[in-house]
Amino acid sequence: MTAPLLEVDGLRVEFRQRRSSRGVVRAVAGVSFTIDRGETFALVGESGSGKSTTARAVLRLVDSAGGSVRFDGTDVLGLDGSGLRQIRRRMQMVFQDPYSSLDPSSIVADSIGEPLEVHDGLRGRVRDERVAELLELVGLPPDVMSRYPHEFSGGQRQRIAIARALALQPDLVICDEAVSALDVSTKNQVLELLGRLSERLGVAYLFITHDLAVVRHLADRVGVMYLGTLVEQGPIAEIFSRPAHPYTRALLSAVPIPDPDRQRRRPRLVLRGDMPDPARPPSGCRFHTRCPEVMDVCRTQEPLAVPHGDGAWVQCHLYSSGEQPGGVDPISQGAPTS
Repeated sequence: MTAPLLEVDGLRVEFRQRRSSRGVVRAVAGVSFTIDRGETFALVGESGSGKSTTARAVLRLVDSAGGSVRFDGTDVLGLDGSGLRQIRRRMQMVFQDPYSSLDPSSIVADSIGEPLEVHDGLRGRVRDERVAELLELVGLPPDVMSRYPHEFSGGQRQRIAIARALALQPDLVICDEAVSALDVSTKNQVLELLGRLSERLGVAYLFITHDLAVVRHLADRVGVMYLGTLVEQGPIAEIFSRPAHPYTRALLSAVPIPDPDRQRRRPRLVLRGDMPDPARPPSGCRFHTRCPEVMDVCRTQEPLAVPHGDGAWVQCHLYSSGEQPGGVDPISQGAPTS
C-alpha cells in the first residue's frame, strides 16, 4: 500500500485571547486523519467546530500548538522559507466567498496568471495560453480573460477561483465552504465540476462544509467535527447508512429527504442548547452538554476512538460502555484521536 498523500496526527491549534480572562481558545484539539492521492475527504460540523482552522493549519496559514502534518512524507510544520513555498504550490485552497477571494481591481487573466508568474515564471502570451486552458477546464470561455470579477455571477467567480487553485497542478485542493454561498442549482453545478476535475486530474480534496448533504455524492470518506475534535470518521456510505455518534445522527436528521411523505414521517433529532465556549470546553465528552443519550461517564471521562462498522471509527461511550478500549492505533487505521 502507498503512503497517504496527507497525514494529520494529533493536530492542535490554540489562540490566546488578549484583554480577556478566558485565556486560551483550543480551536482544534488533537485532530487526526489521512487523505490518499485522488481521494476526497470531507470535514463536516457546525460553525465554530474547528473545520476551517484545521484546514488553515494544514496550509500553515495559522500556527499549530502541537501534532504533526506530513504531506507526501514531508513534515509541513517544520518547513520555512523556500521549503514552505514549494510545498504550498502542491496544496491550494478555494475559499468560501467568491466575491471577496478575487481582487476586484484585477482582470481574470491576472488573477489566474499570478501563481504562474510567481512560481513558474510564465509571462505574456505563454501565460495567457495557460490561463485560457484553465478557464476551459472549469467550463468558461477563454474570452473572459479581460473581464473583471464584478462582471460575473457567484458561480462563475467560484469557477475562476477553482481555475486559479489548479494553475500550479496541485496534488491537494482544500475547499473551505466553497459552495455554501451559492444557490442550489449553481452549487450542484460546482460540485459536479469538482467531481469531474478529480477524475480527470487525479487531484485530492479536503472538503470543508457544515452540510452533510453536500458531500454525499462527492466525498469518499467523512470526518465529523464537534468543538475542535473529530467524533466520528469513516467511508461516506457507512456514515450515511449507519451513523454511530449522536451528533452525526443529529446532523443527518437535518438533511432533507426528496420524498415529502417520508420527510414528514421522519423523526427529527433536535439538539438542545448551543455549542459551548471553546475557551471553556466541558469536561469528559465535549458533546455531553447537548447529547440526548448522555450518561454519567460522559461528564467525567473523554471517550477514545473505537472501531464501528466497515472502516469507521467513533468517539462515544455508547460504544465503549465507559471502558477504556486498548490496543488501537488510530493513526494507522485512520481514526480520530484526542
